[in-house]
Amino acid sequence: MLLIDCPYCKEMRPEVEFSHAGEAHIDRPADPSSLSDEEWESFLFLRSNRAGICFERWYHIHGCGRYFNAVRNNVSEKFILTYPAGQKRPSDAQIKGALS
Repeated sequence: MLLIDCPYCKEMRPEVEFSHAGEAHIDRPADPSSLSDEEWESFLFLRSNRAGICFERWYHIHGCGRYFNAVRNNVSEKFILTYPAGQKRPSDAQIKGALS
């Protein structure tokens, strides 16, 4: 069973308590109405979807009910670290430190 550390509850909880909420740290358009249909489609549907380290949003649906961000290796499924929503993306040094 995969365990996820909720940064608000400060507990490791089973993955069934959480819901994936997409890619984190996406730049939102300042004026969506000024985008072309193709630009709007790209913003809504196209994501990086790389193999390896990725930044994601998660929702603790059966716990505190809050959104948070996670750094996860989507190949091994391992969560490297989690942090509250609204915080800046962790640096490479912070990620390396969490992997140690």
